[in-house]
Amino acid sequence: MSTATAYAATAPDAPLEKTTIERRELGPNDILIDVKFAGICHSDIHTARNEWGGTTYPVVPGHEIAGIVAEVGSDVTSRKVGDRVGVGCFVDSCGTCEACKDGDEQYCTKGVVQTYNSKTYEGEFTHGGYSTQIVVTENFVLGIPEGVELDVAAPLLCAGITLYSPLKHWGAGPDKKVAIIGMGGLGHVGVKIAHALGAHVTVLSQTLSKEEDGKRLGADEYYATKDTTALKDLRGKFDLILNTVSANLPMGDYLGLLARNGTLVELGVPEKPLEVPAFNLLANRRSFSGSMVGGIAETQEMLDFCAEHHIGAEIEVISGDQINEAYDRVVKSDVRYRFVIDTATL
Repeated sequence: MSTATAYAATAPDAPLEKTTIERRELGPNDILIDVKFAGICHSDIHTARNEWGGTTYPVVPGHEIAGIVAEVGSDVTSRKVGDRVGVGCFVDSCGTCEACKDGDEQYCTKGVVQTYNSKTYEGEFTHGGYSTQIVVTENFVLGIPEGVELDVAAPLLCAGITLYSPLKHWGAGPDKKVAIIGMGGLGHVGVKIAHALGAHVTVLSQTLSKEEDGKRLGADEYYATKDTTALKDLRGKFDLILNTVSANLPMGDYLGLLARNGTLVELGVPEKPLEVPAFNLLANRRSFSGSMVGGIAETQEMLDFCAEHHIGAEIEVISGDQINEAYDRVVKSDVRYRFVIDTATL
């Protein structure tokens, strides 16, 4: 066993506090990582505050992890000490089910082991990246190419792959018109990736307050959804719509923006069930779907793609003692566009 400094929540209404946690002994297939940066995802807040239920305390959040290999197990061949690496939303899967064999470990039928607040197959609970070190099995450690800095790479391990996976799955490219609902921590990365893939990119946001940013990051068009006239003018226009927000939107209106055979993909997790009018699906043979993060191979592909195209998240780097303030600011949408913790400050 080794110890690491971390920030943990001990109750739904308690602020995160500095603590010391134990990391497992390095096994032959394990990698010890010195965490350098950890992104703050809204999922971290939901979990720390038990807003989704099922949180086991104390919990150390963080599944957007960028760091340097500090030590490797005796059988590790893919990484060496000093390598730039990342860890995303999960750290183990069964490896034998159909999903795992297909490279979709995130849909493991036995149940993927998430990076934090998740029980391992051995019965222990995982702790995430708000810490100085983490031990992860070799197969779930990703390489971060030199073309992207570690701080802006950290959010790619969740936000980046959450957008890249559906964009690739539904064929976003030069012949596709893609709309992204929401210009936040997820949406802004999606704009960059969709643009780099060659798609015609439109942002649908509540207001035009981030229009300048959106177009700077690659959006061809930008519309305020509060302007109902604008939505009417966009009916039947898009091949693919990615909804990154977690609000209960009028899905019928947004399904109406799809062209024939178009797909709307839900990425956010609203508080209440979504209402999906059947006639809006039947018209033009539209589809309504969902997507989680990608598998390990696809996440590596995403990192390589982002490095090639010099894509990183737009970030604000904070210290450990600013985490609770950052949580409150995320809830108020007061961040452009992702908080990243400098773990040297823990």
